[in-house]
Amino acid sequence: MAAFVALPAAVAMLTACGSADPMPVSTPTSTMTPTVSSSEPLESTPTVPVYPPPFIDHVRWTTTDVGASLQVYPTPSGRRTSADTAMAAAWREVVADEPSANTASMKAQFDCHWTFARLVDPDKTSWNLEPSRPVVTDDEMVSARCNPGGAEEGPAS
Repeated sequence: MAAFVALPAAVAMLTACGSADPMPVSTPTSTMTPTVSSSEPLESTPTVPVYPPPFIDHVRWTTTDVGASLQVYPTPSGRRTSADTAMAAAWREVVADEPSANTASMKAQFDCHWTFARLVDPDKTSWNLEPSRPVVTDDEMVSARCNPGGAEEGPAS
């Protein structure tokens, strides 16, 4: 999903929106580690919080007005991690819990939820994946809000 590569920069820009002072962006000018004598204090480097697996608490099948739907319940770590390898690890957890989920359409819906739904609605109870949804381009997936081929599911009538 190449369209998602610029997401961290976009999130940083959105985070700065509304602030009186623009958020400075710095780029490292060197990869060399400075030499520090033992009498000099070390500069504090901000740390990124680590959110370890598991990323998925559980999955369960339900029936909605669009048919069968696999509800994926992320853990707090799954809702907050930004580790590069976390999405693939989380998908492996889904497939380990429910091997029949391993289809191109379900994977694309999961990827969309992982990439966007976590930002837009981080506390959404579950991410719902439907096997009946078509495989579409990344742009179509995003414009359909991760629900290609129809509206987001609701409870069965």
